[in-house]
Amino acid sequence: MLERLPTPWGLVRLGVAPDHPKLKSVSRAFERIAEKPGFRFFGNVEVGRDLSHEDLVRLYDAVVYAFGAQTDKRLGIPGEDISGSWSATEFVAWYNGHPDYQELPFDLNVERAVVIGNGNVALDVARMLALTPEELAPTDTTDPAIEAIGSSAVREIVIVGRRGPAQASWTTQELKEMGELAGADVRVDAADLEGAVEEDTQTRRNMDVLREFAAPEPTGKGLAIRFLFFRSPVAIHGESRVESIELVRNRLEEQDGRLVAVATDEHETLPCGLVFRSVGYRGVGLPDVPFDDARGTIRNVGGRVTGAERTYCAGWIKRGPTGIIGTNKKDASETVARLLEDVEAGRITHNPEATPDAVESLLAERGARAVVYTGWASIDELERTAGEKLGRPRVKLRSWDELLEAAERVAETA
Repeated sequence: MLERLPTPWGLVRLGVAPDHPKLKSVSRAFERIAEKPGFRFFGNVEVGRDLSHEDLVRLYDAVVYAFGAQTDKRLGIPGEDISGSWSATEFVAWYNGHPDYQELPFDLNVERAVVIGNGNVALDVARMLALTPEELAPTDTTDPAIEAIGSSAVREIVIVGRRGPAQASWTTQELKEMGELAGADVRVDAADLEGAVEEDTQTRRNMDVLREFAAPEPTGKGLAIRFLFFRSPVAIHGESRVESIELVRNRLEEQDGRLVAVATDEHETLPCGLVFRSVGYRGVGLPDVPFDDARGTIRNVGGRVTGAERTYCAGWIKRGPTGIIGTNKKDASETVARLLEDVEAGRITHNPEATPDAVESLLAERGARAVVYTGWASIDELERTAGEKLGRPRVKLRSWDELLEAAERVAETA
């Protein structure tokens, strides 16, 4: 396993919301795999910097790319880059401790935040903003994020979707959690729920939850989360930072068998100090690996990379940024099945020059500061030990220097 970061397990560490510890427990399965003979981890090794695709196919009998969709889609509206306008990717990475995002200046001293999007990540952003200090305390949210969110001035969070509630892509469990927050009331306009077509079980369950949100009177909690449907952002306004967002009202029209949001002439301006866009992700290609720019995916058929010998892909970089953990598991199984078919058919044979020593020698020659699995174990132990003292799963090391120094303690004491 080659990983650009010094730490393994990808989104389990840096994408899953800190208040969802059960989801993070899948790392135990990874740990069992890591103990098997033949598994090796090289962290802080970047393909395209330390090793090329050509290096990989020479050093290994087969290569599988599974690096996901690394960038976010943009809104493409005026004011999108003004201070206080952020991607959900940046915010999630910040509160989860990704070392590339720890210096971002999130100013939560505003009364209203707007989240654009109707998926699970949009709900994660809104929920994390709404958590009380007591709810944050037992999580592995980074210390600066706990302090900033806990002392936040935000009193209203508005979640904006371009289509209706029946077209939202969140899961029912994520939606239900919004109504279980200790410090926030949830508000839904019952009129937005009228006439929604409930085509499947998931939609029906979601609509039931939204109807529950629309029914009760506010309980007077310090913060409100409001759902706005049938709106799209057209501009973010402000001189030096976000001051308001302009929304257009949409109507739904059927086009090619699906309901599409079509803008009307009705506009509204919502004062706010923060905007988070959560409208999807996009994959980024690697040098010398066939890439479909239109789809943002590696070119492939069933996981076999098109025009690249002994090369495969899985996950979002294979099929695009859709689905959840379970979807990725099924998708990975398909890719591995194609790889094994190629082994059985003799299309993959072992190259005797592809040895562990050859990999390590090349990394040393390139001056790569590789973190091996024992180095990650050292990071893990430090973080868990710090967390135990506070009743938390871990206290994350947040900078590249801290992570690399912790990893290299093993070599110094060995």
